[in-house]
Amino acid sequence: MKILLIGATGTLGRQIAKQAVEEGHEVRCFVRNPKKASFLQEWGCELTKGNLLNFSEIEYALQDIEAVIDAATSRPDDAKSIYETDWEGKLNLFNACESLNVKRIIFLSILLTERFRNVPLMDIKYCTEKLLEKSSFDYTIFNCAAFMQGVIGQFAIPILDSQAVWMSGTPTKIAYMNTQDMAKVIIASVNNPKTYRLSLPLVGPKAWDSNEVISLCEKFSDKKAKVFRVSPFLISVTQKVVSFFQDSLNVAERLAFAEVTSSGEPLDADMSKTYEILEIKKEDMTSLDSYIQEYYQQILKRLREMEADLNIEERKRLPF
Repeated sequence: MKILLIGATGTLGRQIAKQAVEEGHEVRCFVRNPKKASFLQEWGCELTKGNLLNFSEIEYALQDIEAVIDAATSRPDDAKSIYETDWEGKLNLFNACESLNVKRIIFLSILLTERFRNVPLMDIKYCTEKLLEKSSFDYTIFNCAAFMQGVIGQFAIPILDSQAVWMSGTPTKIAYMNTQDMAKVIIASVNNPKTYRLSLPLVGPKAWDSNEVISLCEKFSDKKAKVFRVSPFLISVTQKVVSFFQDSLNVAERLAFAEVTSSGEPLDADMSKTYEILEIKKEDMTSLDSYIQEYYQQILKRLREMEADLNIEERKRLPF
């Protein structure tokens, strides 16, 4: 199919783009900065420059498109509110799809949006889900948890580098999923009518809390973690302080998401329906322990190779 991919430069978006091209789809990526997205062209994608807040640019990008995959969300460095960049952008996108009769839409949401509507990002995702459910689109909503790739920056690298690991005081079990596996599932649904007008969970094979993730990293890195626990109260106070300043509005909205990850309510779901509809086997999904183990095996091998080429003084500056 001819696919318009929104959010193609993101952690998940780029995997979706790659998987779609590999499976023979024609992929057009809607990007803000084509120079920073040149790698997508190298993979075989077409680029079109635009912003979701500009209706005419969306209409231009939708020419001859048969399906839209929306993997976009506002960036941490966006000065504007999430409600402007995400919600107004979604309205523009769906209105343009309706005017050009593009029926197939795949939207990536988050688990438990209905329970955390006080969190701006969750509220927008929830409202978008409801908007699609009331529409005439052939939509599929995937409710995701978190990426395994995020575990590397939050836990694996700081532990290896003997830096502090920051975590909330209330461990929440999260079913992390490899973005490559997520991309396979998403692309498998693109031209599958069985997924039309459905909301499906998209999570990893097992849920882990932060203490368990840290234990995995300690095991495979052979390093002891330095854990710094932050109380939910402190996060709440910080959020309120930065919300007084207009330039910090986006920061405050993102801090609010900490309420989800520190709630103690598992970000997990039964994937059996998703597996069944798309004829995918659970055992083919990447487990978090194997993912972390492979990461450390690769990075430690590279570090040892680097060390062999360094002189004694340079070796002293290495974190291992």
